[in-house]
Order: sequence, then structure tokens, then C-alpha cells
Amino acid sequence: MARRALHRQPVEPRQRLRRWQAVRTWARLIREAECLWHVDVRTLHRLAAEELGLLLHEVPAPLRPRVNRWLRSYGVATRLG
Repeated sequence: MARRALHRQPVEPRQRLRRWQAVRTWARLIREAECLWHVDVRTLHRLAAEELGLLLHEVPAPLRPRVNRWLRSYGVATRLG
């Protein structure tokens, strides 16, 4: 069994930027789906529920804590487990 390195490799600025953009994009999509709940139309509520459900399952697990930080800053109710 291989041992894990004690020190992490430095992350390139481009990699950090791409990860930051991905996290922010997930949070924006979730915020937009949640905003549909405030429209008083049943069809839009159903669409918002479906979209939000899909998004919650598609967010990669390693990105979820960072997406949650964006969701808090956007002031939405949804959080990823």
C-alpha cells in the first residue's frame, strides 16, 4: 500500500482559478434554480425542483464545501451535504 505524501504539491494559479470558477458556477446554478421558487407558477416550481435536484447530484463531492461557501454568500437556503 502506498503512503500518502506528507507535503502537498503546490497548486498552479491556473488550476486554482479553474477550481474557483467551477465552484462559483455550481453555486450560481443552484441559486438560479432556487430563485424559480419565488415565481408563483406551479410549472416553474416543478421545473425548479427538478433542476435543483439534478444540480445537487451533479456537484462533485470535493467541491461541495466550497460551493456551500458561495451559497451562503448568495444568501440561498440550499446547502450540499
